[in-house]
Order: sequence, then structure tokens, then C-alpha cells
Amino acid sequence: MFRLNVSVFIHIKICNFSLFRLSQPSPMNQPSIPFWSIPTSQLLQELQTRAQGLTDEEAKQQLAHYGFNLLKPKQKLNILTLLLAQFRSPVILILIFAAGLSFFVHDHTDGLIILVIVFVSGLLGFWQERGAVDAVAKLLAIVQAKVMVLRNNNTLTVSTEEIVPGDVIVLTAGGTIPGDCIVLKSKDLFIDEAALTGETYPVVKMAGVLPPETPLSRRTNVLFMGTHVVSGTGEAVVICTGKHTEFGKVSERLQLRQPETDFERGIKLFGYFLLEVTLILVIAIFAINVYLARPVLDAFLFALALAVGLTPQLLPAIISVNLAHGAKRMAGHKVIVKRLASIENFGSMNVLCSDKTGTLTEGVVRIHTALDIDGNKNEAVLFYAYLNAFYETGYVNPIDEAIRNHQQFELSGYQKLDESPYDFIRKRLSILVVKDKEHLLVTKGALKNVLDVCSVAKMADGAIADINTVQESIQQRYEDFGKQGFRTLGIAIRDIGSISRISKDQETEMTFLGFLLLTDPPKAGIINTISNLDYLGVSLKMITGDNQRVAASIGQQMGFVNLKILTGSDLHQVSDEALIKQVNDVNVFAEVEPNQKERIILALKKAGNVVGYLGDGINDASALHVADVGISVNSAVDVAKETADIVLLEKNLDVLVQGVQEGRLTFANTLKYVFMATSANFGNMFSMAGASLFLPFLPLLPKQILLTNLLTDFPEMTIATDSVDPDMISKPRRWDIKFIRNFMLVFGLISSAFDYLTFGTLLFTLHATPNQFRTGWFMESVISASLIVLVIRTRKPFFKSQPGKYLLIATLLIIGITIILPFTSLAKPFDFQALKSNFLLLLGIIVIIYIIVADKAKQIFYQKVKY
Repeated sequence: MFRLNVSVFIHIKICNFSLFRLSQPSPMNQPSIPFWSIPTSQLLQELQTRAQGLTDEEAKQQLAHYGFNLLKPKQKLNILTLLLAQFRSPVILILIFAAGLSFFVHDHTDGLIILVIVFVSGLLGFWQERGAVDAVAKLLAIVQAKVMVLRNNNTLTVSTEEIVPGDVIVLTAGGTIPGDCIVLKSKDLFIDEAALTGETYPVVKMAGVLPPETPLSRRTNVLFMGTHVVSGTGEAVVICTGKHTEFGKVSERLQLRQPETDFERGIKLFGYFLLEVTLILVIAIFAINVYLARPVLDAFLFALALAVGLTPQLLPAIISVNLAHGAKRMAGHKVIVKRLASIENFGSMNVLCSDKTGTLTEGVVRIHTALDIDGNKNEAVLFYAYLNAFYETGYVNPIDEAIRNHQQFELSGYQKLDESPYDFIRKRLSILVVKDKEHLLVTKGALKNVLDVCSVAKMADGAIADINTVQESIQQRYEDFGKQGFRTLGIAIRDIGSISRISKDQETEMTFLGFLLLTDPPKAGIINTISNLDYLGVSLKMITGDNQRVAASIGQQMGFVNLKILTGSDLHQVSDEALIKQVNDVNVFAEVEPNQKERIILALKKAGNVVGYLGDGINDASALHVADVGISVNSAVDVAKETADIVLLEKNLDVLVQGVQEGRLTFANTLKYVFMATSANFGNMFSMAGASLFLPFLPLLPKQILLTNLLTDFPEMTIATDSVDPDMISKPRRWDIKFIRNFMLVFGLISSAFDYLTFGTLLFTLHATPNQFRTGWFMESVISASLIVLVIRTRKPFFKSQPGKYLLIATLLIIGITIILPFTSLAKPFDFQALKSNFLLLLGIIVIIYIIVADKAKQIFYQKVKY
């Protein structure tokens, strides 16, 4: 083996797993061959680190050199970029170009007005989106994933993105792997690599040296970014981070992104729909106006202005603001939204699957009693349970804490030799201790799994009996305990002679001692909480690994009606098609294995539900991923918290109920803008396009159309703060493009009908001049579009629903500005003309009739079209 000078022309990129590769000179210190084939001593030297980890100063230098541990570069909020993004729409760019043409033909006033309006409209979007981005960044910082590392000879917790090559990470069950690493030492270390390799079962990892040609799936000394620890402990040194990891390469090749939610898909389809309508209308209007021998520039600007009026250019900003505002409100209820688009799915959720412990129950496990095989209280059983829990160092869990706090024993003379940590496959935890030269293996775990490794049982009188002769009585007591709502563990021991190191292989030929009964009662008020969820149209389903009798007892205490239980054994017997048919009727899934949770969630989704899953454990990651809404808690293991879309700062269903309400409120307010854009705006622009065909003049000048569009934007920007009627959050609602299209047709046509009534009144009753016509229709358009927001924001008669304070103020302010504008000095640049009182009176009557008709039509529409 030889080393190359990496500061010269040949540089071997270990994170590309290449043996020899010509490259540019690089200051990186990296080993010269694939790192899984390098002894750890040499590897540490190559990385300029040590088994005790880096110092803070060294970590800072590495971070400055390698950058943050991210698959994509960290996006900094660049104010200039965000501002320019408001003007990247093709329609806006063409409009700016058209304004330039106006200057070129010496029409400076029109050109300046167009530019000012476009700029002000862009500033509106910039101001709102900047606030939204800042707010979301602050919220995400609350639930940032952390990793334990060795630095300065101490164990510290740092954020995942600050991990650098050379860091030595401490591995415990539930922790995520922050980069590609080499194992330095391990103890029963099992890693779930399904996210990278698709391997169903956890893979054992250990220190060692492997041949360079070892394929990825057999690199047992390598930990890969994106995987997580199922059980065991260990330490590993980080080799590659970010996009240089195996996971990073895959994500970069495939450009991986999260699947679209119904909301995102619906918004995209809505945008395409309006774009098609706009293009057809604008091209047709431009062509007809040119055919009618009207000035080409005027016709071009008029068509572009129509496009601006028809295009919901504020939709991205409105959605960002609404979702960010909703996320802030939800944070006030201790619900942190990691992915904004998931708010809609959160509001649409009609089935919530939850684990039992800590969510439906108090989450504080208590020891009820310890019993021997005959059901008598037994101090020895409790002692050995305490001995096991006292020396446990692997998976931090509430059961061991409850045992340690229940009763303390004197352990002088005992010394721990070794440990076989708990995992979710064997469901046992074993500790090897020595006292007076006796090496004793003490095991506790799920009763069935402990009995599986026992050959004999200790009777109440001290006699030893064959386990097969007492199996039936043990099973009967187990069932009786379950009916009373107790979770039951088994305790077993074995003298293993002089052995001082153990593995799972030593868990055999053990002596069963007795039962440890645990209690975790339902939370106070859980029945009321479940009732609140039911009122919101969300049915609760409990998924637990506990036996069906314990689950049934808890379910009955929580007030589940028509209790129907499906066990893990039942799931093995039933086909996917049969499961889909019966899954809606089941409210408790008991004795469920970790890999069955995902199957339950998928069956519920295929049965037509929007499914939320609340979990915080290592074995919840796959279920969280496939659920429509993955929900975890801030105290969850890293892999659960990272997978989740939404994180609760408090493991409490009451918090979830408030979050669902806020999610629906946010969705309802977003729909208000969509409804507004598809009613008044679309109707006005459609009317304008039609009017231009038979009028001898343009119904509105391009600058007047843009001003109309700008003024109607202001009330819309306050929709995020609007109040929502209780009936809009009382049940789940999903994005329905068909409903929106029907809404647009009905209310767009009503709007157009009154526009044409306005045309007729102005032309044939008031005999308006072109300037009077434009002024009158401008006033009617802006005022009616502003007032219609107050109508369509509620299903009730508009006067029975109180709008939000800011929406009401903005609406009244815009109406006032619109009425006053023709009487000010700004009238001349915009070619407006002060109107006489008879104009204002008739226009006012038209607007009032329009509002009354629209409100009545709305009530009829909702009666006939259910949503």
C-alpha cells in the first residue's frame, strides 16, 4: 500500500469510491483507496482526526472547507433575488418591454404609469413572501435534528448540518446516520438501510477491514447517510458528507423530491387551466383589434393588460403568505410545520392512526407489581428486573426508567460485564453481571419472546419445572393480566459460567422467574379529545404492539364504540384486497409488527382516506413516510422527527385537534383567493374582452386595467388574516378542481352579466363619452371586485359573517380611493374624468344589486353543489 501526495496532480476522491483518478489539486486529506478497505488507524490519520474526535477549532476549519452537511446548498434569503423573482413572470416581462416601447414612441406618461404599477405590484408580493420565508425558517429551527459527537474529549450534541468529515459520532438506537461513516467500535449494532438499499431487515455493523471490491450492500463496516440505528451502540468516524455520500449521489442523480400533495397538484392544474383560457382569449382579442384597424401598440398593450388581469400572479405569494401565516398560528398551538404544503393534507385528514403510549395514555409507565409464576408477589422478580434496568445503556425507554424509580435495591458486589441491547426483532434486553465469581445473564422483554429462550421455570416453592409443563398456566395468567389492562413483561436468568462477553446466542436455556406488570392508564380527558376529533370528521385508529387484550381494555376505557380489533397475526392471514375492504371498520390494531404499520396506512389510503400517522419511535419511520401526513413529536427519535411533515412540541392529542383546525382555516383562506380570482376578476376581464369587439374604443386603457388589477390586489393580500366560519373547519375538505371550475362559470357569468348591464347603462342611459365610460366602468369594476370578496368568503349571507379586521379595512380603503381618484390630480395621467352624481348613483345601484344577486346565487349554488 502506498500514499500519494494529495497536494499535487493526482488526487483520489474516496467519496467517489475510485482507486485512481486524475483530478485538480486539492487540499483535502483523504485516503488513497476505498475507505472501507483501510485500517482505522490510517484512516484517522488521513482525515487528521482521532478516536476522541475533533476539537471545536478543527471542526470549524472542516466546516469552512467542506461546507454544511446538506444534499442541496443552503438557501440564504437573498433580498435582491427574492425581489427580482416577483418580475420573472413572462407576462410581466413582456409588459415591461411594452412600457419601453411606449417610451420609444414618446408616450412617456403611459410608459411610466405601467412601470410604476408593475413595480408596486411586485413590491407587494416581495414584502409578503419575505415575511413568510423568515417565519418558516424560524419555525424549522425549533425541530432541527441533532447528533451526538465527540469533540474536545466530551460528548456534545450538534445539528446534523454541522457534521463534518473527521467527526466521531456516538451511535444509539433511534439515531440517524448524518454522513457516510466507518465503524470504530460497536456492540450489537443493527442499522436499517431500507431507505438506501431496500433491505427489509436491519443489517449488523461492526469494525473491520474489507476488500476494495466489496459491494455496497455488503460493506458491514460502513454506515450510510440517511439510514438509522435500530438497536445497539457504537462509535463511527464520518468520511463523507452532503452530496458526496452514497445517498447524496442517488438523490442528485434522480433529483429526488417529495411527492406532490393534492393541494400542490390542484394549484398547478388551476394555474394551467387559467393559463390556457388567458392565452386563447388574449391572442383572439389582439388579433381582432388589429383586424379592426386599431393602433397595434394599443391593441398589444390592451391584450397584455388583460393577461395581467386574468393571470393570478399573486397566487404564489398568497399561498406562501397563507401557509406561513397558518404555520405561525399552528406554532402558537405547539404544532410545527416542517413542510408547508402538508397543511392542506393536515386539514383534509379524516383518519388518524396513533400509537398508544404517551398519546392516548399518560405515557408515564408505572410498575403495578412483580409476580412469580403462580401469581404471587415476588421480590426476587422485581430485583432482577431492577438489576437489568439499572445497567441498561442502550435504548433509552420509559419502562426501564419506571423500574429504576419504582423501588431501588442495593447492588454493591454486582459488576456489569456486558450487554445485549433491546431490539425490535427479538424484543429482549440482556445484561451480564458478575457477583462472587458467578456470571449471571439477566433478561427481560416481551413475555412470549422471553419464554422462547427459556427451558425451565422457577416455581413459587423454589422448585424447577420444565417450561412445557407450565406454559398453559403462564398463558392463562398473561391473558387475565391483559384483560385488566396490564402490559406484561417476562423476567429470566441464567448462570453462564465464566463467559464475560455475550451476544444474542447466549439467550437460551434460561430460567423463567415471573411477570412484571406495567400500567399506563388513558389520559385524563382522552374521551373528550376523541369526541372533538370525531366532530371534526377525523376517526381515530390505535396501532399498538401490545397484546389484543391490553389494547381492548384501553380502547374500552377511551370510549371506542363498536370496538373491532385486528391483530398482527390476522394481518398475516388477510390479503391486501381484503384488508382494504375491512380496514375502515377496524379501530384497534394490536400485536402489530413494525413492518405491518406501513401496510395498514397504505390500505387506509387505498380505501379513499387521507391518513395521518402519529409516531415517535424507531419503527415508525416507514409508516410516517407513506402517510399523507406524517406527525411526530419533538421528543421523538431523530429518524421519526426527520421523516415527519409536522412535529408536535407536546405529545398530546388536544394539541393535534387545534392543529387540524388551524390547518383547515389556512386551507379555507387560500380557497377564498382562488374563488375571488375565478369570479370577479375573470368576469371583468372576460367582459372587457367582449366589449372591445363592439365598442369603437378600448373599454379600458392598458394602464387603467393595470391600476384596476393593482387596487383589487390589496384586499386579497389580507385574506390570510381573515376569520373563517365554523362550518368551514367542521369537516375535512380536499382540493376539487371540478368544483372550482363550476364556481368560476357560475360567478364569472354573473359578474359579466352585471358588467354588460353597466356598459348598457353608461352607453344608452347616461350617454357617456369614452373617458366617462372608462371612469365609470373602472369604478364599478374595482368596487364590485372588492365587495365580492366579502360575499364569497362565507357560505352564509355575507351580513351574517364577520370578516377579518384587516380585510374589512383594506376593502373600505380601496372603495374610498376608487371613488375619490377621478376627482384628484391623478385623474389626468390615468385619463379619468370626474363623474356627475347621476353616474355615481346608477353605478352604486348596479353594484348593490350585483352583491345581492351574487349572495343569493351563492346560497343556491352551495345547496345544489356539495363541497
